[in-house]
Amino acid sequence: MTPRQLVLAATGIVAASIACANAQAVLVEKNVSMKMVQMIIDGTIEQCTKDGYKVSVVVVDNAGTIRGSLRGDGTAPHTMEFARKKAYTARVRNQTSLEFMTLTDNPANAGLRQIPDVVAIGGGVPLKISGVAIGAVGVSGAPGGEKDEVCAMAGIAKVAEYLK
Repeated sequence: MTPRQLVLAATGIVAASIACANAQAVLVEKNVSMKMVQMIIDGTIEQCTKDGYKVSVVVVDNAGTIRGSLRGDGTAPHTMEFARKKAYTARVRNQTSLEFMTLTDNPANAGLRQIPDVVAIGGGVPLKISGVAIGAVGVSGAPGGEKDEVCAMAGIAKVAEYLK
C-alpha cells in the first residue's frame, strides 16, 4: 500500500469508530414525572366530578406504558382498560383519540384501526412539549368521548406550565 492509501484507510477506520461511538451515546428523552401524573389525574377527576361524571383515568409515558392510573368510584370495570387504550392511541398517534376517530372515518385510513390497542373514540389526549408527545392521558366513563376529552384537557391544564 502506498502512504496515501494507508492514510485514507486509517481515516476510514477512525470515521467508522466515531460513528459507532456516537451510536452508543446516551439517549436523552423527555418523559412524564410521577408528580405530573398525580396532578393530571387529580385535575381530570376534579373536572369530571364537577360535571357529574364518574370516570377512570390512565396516564402513559413516552413509550406508551402505564405511568399511573385511577379507577374512579362507581365506574364500570371496563373503564380502566378503555382509558388505557385511549391514552395509548393518543400517544402512538400523537393526536387525540377523537382526531384519530375522524381520520379513520375516511375509508382510505380505516386500516389504521387495525393497529393493536388503538381505539377510535374520544377521551385520549397526548401530552406534548414543542409538538413532541411525551405521554398521554386517557379518560373513560363520561357519557361520550368528547366529554371524556374535556376532562382530560382539564387534567393537562394542571401541568401546562411544565409542558413549555
